[in-house]
Amino acid sequence: MTLTKIQIVESIHDQIGIPKKKSTEIVETLLEIIKRTLASGEDVLISNFGRFCVKEKSERKGRNPATGDDMMLEPRKIVTFKCSGNLRDRINHI
Repeated sequence: MTLTKIQIVESIHDQIGIPKKKSTEIVETLLEIIKRTLASGEDVLISNFGRFCVKEKSERKGRNPATGDDMMLEPRKIVTFKCSGNLRDRINHI
């Protein structure tokens, strides 16, 4: 099952008692801070959760799936996530 943004908002509302409108603002603000930080090329480290990192992918050969033609793919940036040891242990029930 996928956890959605609205489910996070409802969970904050249920667990802390913050009104849903304020919970939505908090979640939106947090996500905007993370997006802005990643867009600037900086990593985002959330203690006991993990690190979002911006990685550079160099130009590489690819293939157009529709035509099968070879092509060069432009260099680009991607976001990766590496979970913390605490999160990994929790997922693995250690």
